[in-house]
Amino acid sequence: MQKLLQDIKNQEYSQIYLLHGEESYLRKQYRDKLKAALVDDGDTMNNHYYEGKDTKAEEIIDLAETLPFFASRRVIVIENSGWFQKGGDKMAEYLPGLPDTTYLVFVEPLIDKRSKLYKVVNKQGRISEFVHQDEQTLKRWVLGMLKKEGKNITAADLQFLLERTGTEMAHIKTEMEKLLCYTMEKSEITREDIEEVCTKRVQNQIFDMINAIADRNQKRALDLYYDLLTLKEPPMRILALIGRQFNLLLQVKELKKKGYSQVVIAEKTGLHGFIVGKYEKQAAQFSTAKLREALEACVEADENVKTGKMNDVMSVEILICRYSSNEKK
Repeated sequence: MQKLLQDIKNQEYSQIYLLHGEESYLRKQYRDKLKAALVDDGDTMNNHYYEGKDTKAEEIIDLAETLPFFASRRVIVIENSGWFQKGGDKMAEYLPGLPDTTYLVFVEPLIDKRSKLYKVVNKQGRISEFVHQDEQTLKRWVLGMLKKEGKNITAADLQFLLERTGTEMAHIKTEMEKLLCYTMEKSEITREDIEEVCTKRVQNQIFDMINAIADRNQKRALDLYYDLLTLKEPPMRILALIGRQFNLLLQVKELKKKGYSQVVIAEKTGLHGFIVGKYEKQAAQFSTAKLREALEACVEADENVKTGKMNDVMSVEILICRYSSNEKK
């Protein structure tokens, strides 16, 4: 990101950029910054945008060969093409001969560094990866937004906010906008404000569901499941998230057993440091054998649906009932 900002500051640009990574908010922010720097605002003749896997390389190449209209550059943004995973060979073959007046910006969530296109761009252009930000970076970012609005928040409530919203910056930004509107007349944002306004992510509700299962609170677990169904969450997605949660709990339990610190556990599992402690507490409520069994049950439930032995809603319901019963964990 720093090199990208340096390019913009110095007005010294590469002809080819690839912005990729899991953090969609930053990808889009830097896409727009780069586009604004490369082409004048309102210049629709030399500013082009293509999106999706149906983007044709031939069309991009024809456009790239066209001289800009009363400008020094023609800028083409290509987003979510999938070319950096497969299908990008034609573009890879073309790029070495890219005209000096054409600038390409590729924006992709997923890439394969072994692909021919990636290797060409890595050699000829600038690649920037945007990953989920760490806890301290997110906290500084939120505090910066609050400072601009003249609002305060305690460290504990800030922690609760991030636990509630998760780590995706686009979602945090949306929730912050709602929160700022709700607390317009207040100088401090509290936990009660966050609980009142901020939407729980599906993953958080799955976490609560697993907690209810661990507590053998079957009614609570099923209520959470039915709430997700009411919110139009597909049963198979819920099943996948339940399976992911049991898998993470198993990993955390085994790593903690080996004596690893929370920092190392976070690195090895991909969890953010500020929620590892919650996972450790939840994992402690299950035996290792029970977690393995639950994972196998998730696979079995998925197979039962795909083979037509059971419908999707009932399959997940039976799984929840099975593991929230009063049998010993």
